Amino acid sequence: MQQLSKILLYYKFLPIADPKAVMLWQRELCERHGLRGRILISEHGINGTVGGDINSCKAYIKACREYFGKMEFKWSEGGAEDFPRLSVKVRDEIVAFGALGELKVNEHGVMDGGVHLKPEQVNQLVEERGDDVVFFDGRNAMEAQIGKFKNAIVPDVETTHDFIKELESGKYDDLKDKPVISYCTGGIRCEILSALMKNRGFKEVYQIDGGIVRYGEKFGNKGLWEGSLYVFDRRMHMEFGEGTEDPDYVQLGHCVHCGAETNNFVNCTNLACRKQTLVCEECAKVPENRHCGDADCLQVVMSTAS
Repeated sequence: MQQLSKILLYYKFLPIADPKAVMLWQRELCERHGLRGRILISEHGINGTVGGDINSCKAYIKACREYFGKMEFKWSEGGAEDFPRLSVKVRDEIVAFGALGELKVNEHGVMDGGVHLKPEQVNQLVEERGDDVVFFDGRNAMEAQIGKFKNAIVPDVETTHDFIKELESGKYDDLKDKPVISYCTGGIRCEILSALMKNRGFKEVYQIDGGIVRYGEKFGNKGLWEGSLYVFDRRMHMEFGEGTEDPDYVQLGHCVHCGAETNNFVNCTNLACRKQTLVCEECAKVPENRHCGDADCLQVVMSTAS
């Protein structure tokens, strides 16, 4: 009988005096239980996504809670096979915003961040405040191509390093007196982003407790979320409710070449680009179509093919 497998998504902000020692312990713990995935550790905390059989996942959770204290884990479908290897590393930041000197954490988490809202409270705030409420995407703009909150603002960023410059550009100054709900996949990016926004004059900033994952688990396709969720493993995306066949599902992603509905991302074959781009499976079967649509990349791909 095949053992049931799962993927765990988690993070915790807290001061870590010796990140390297925690890294070595985490690596040994995962290897002992046959888990694969990606874990980052810094002086500010830990951030990870790991997969394996369900008993190994439970043992991992138990060990982490014994060490770090109260800690939330999100479960999703998948397993160790969804990751190429185990990677456990020490970094200056567990999310690379370039805000090392600005981020402050204590045993309770990020200091001076946004107000946490449960999924039900998100809907309640929108019902009470109406169009004044602004959803602000805390992910890379590419991720929003297949899913986002209704009428959300999607900043023009390719990496989290771009957010500080984007916030200080003046583009969003008109939002500083509005209720702003920042959101991201599992909540970790918004822990930092909401604090950065408050530090730059945004007066009423919220974040979704547990991120899109928790909201989607609660409301499926019947809430304010539209489309699919981009994820950072071999699945590439996941759906809520009954998936793409759900009558309430909203398809946002379309092929850059033919316009067909798709959630299929491919890397541009131009090695100088490698941009992740939506290309439907039919178009992707043609090598000349496996590019981002940029004219220079098309020229490179065509010259290679010839």
